[in-house]
Amino acid sequence: MKQKLLSIFFFSFIFLNVFGQKKIDSLKIKPKYKANFMVGFDVVNAGVSAFSERKLFQGFISTTYQKRLHLIIEAGFEKNTYKKNGYDAEVSGPFAKIGAFYMLATDRENIENGFYAGGKLAGSYYNQEYFAVPVRGFQGGDVSVAFPASTQSSYWLEGTIGGRVQLFSSKFYIDLNIQPKYLVYTTKQDEIIPVIVPGFGKSSAKFNIGFAWNLAYKF
Repeated sequence: MKQKLLSIFFFSFIFLNVFGQKKIDSLKIKPKYKANFMVGFDVVNAGVSAFSERKLFQGFISTTYQKRLHLIIEAGFEKNTYKKNGYDAEVSGPFAKIGAFYMLATDRENIENGFYAGGKLAGSYYNQEYFAVPVRGFQGGDVSVAFPASTQSSYWLEGTIGGRVQLFSSKFYIDLNIQPKYLVYTTKQDEIIPVIVPGFGKSSAKFNIGFAWNLAYKF
């Protein structure tokens, strides 16, 4: 009899412990997203713009969505010229990117420090003008044709690989990354493939690589 009572007590204890714990776990409130933002500006490309025909200004806003997962929005403006292989073109316009990245390795004392990788969807809506486009002329001679200014759009996929580190004990960070890009779709003017796309760079090939050296501030 005692053995039977002990068995009932034992299995009752296990049952209550297992299923009671599951019920408690189900009632636990998951941590909610807490608003946090980091804002950065690409100081290197902006500085180079003062000494180059390429004028590139870009920045980002990111937020830590989960412990290592960050959401990011980037935006910028680029003005550039292309004078090569008989082409003479000028483009200018804004671009935007949206995506996420994951911190692959972080500092124990500050999870904002570390290395990351991610991806973004990007697009640009810009103005372009061709002052000269090489075409095959009469009797096989090369001549140039000009085209009026037009508005075009392009879209691409962009990866991001980089790292960030805090400046001393301040709220400022240095964020450096490289951006492999693949042009997915672009509109054309008279079937001419764009030679430059703001935010993407020279688009004579569908693959390109960019970089950013940002000075960021954590709110």
